[in-house]
Amino acid sequence: MIEITYAQLFIFITLIWIIARLAAAIKSKTFSVKRELQLLLVYVCIVVISRFVYFGFHLENGRIQTLKVGFGEDIDDMISIIPFYFLVDRYDGWKMNIIGNITMFIPVGIVWPICFCRLDTIKKTVLAGAGFTLFIEVTQLFCIGRHTDVDDLILNTCGVALGAGIVFLIRRIKQTK
Repeated sequence: MIEITYAQLFIFITLIWIIARLAAAIKSKTFSVKRELQLLLVYVCIVVISRFVYFGFHLENGRIQTLKVGFGEDIDDMISIIPFYFLVDRYDGWKMNIIGNITMFIPVGIVWPICFCRLDTIKKTVLAGAGFTLFIEVTQLFCIGRHTDVDDLILNTCGVALGAGIVFLIRRIKQTK
């Protein structure tokens, strides 16, 4: 088992981000401060979402709990594939879970179509957000104490859809004027 602090994960994500952005600048032989500031919003989404999906909400001795990477003993307790079973039947804070999972991904639905021109429809944006959520849920299989849950996939994707709906509604209103 490996334990990772949020600071360590933050540094890792930041280093990967810097390397990827440098590689992109070298490949394209261009650098745009405006573009990098836009993409900084994507980075912020990744860092904030990582905080909440990989680390417990409750502080331990005034600090964010560590992420324990490895394999748990009971895989059946780590995976929920029945929609809304885990949410209602086994979890007391299910209302906050619903609100949190949707709200946390609204910025992804707003930021990604603004930053990535290929996400030029709601459908493409929602599919990209669902793919991001699926990645998160699969990686949580390797995190002791975290749960891979179809509910999260559904709720996070709903958040992306709401955010994308806002962006594309604003774009449509601007086009009609």
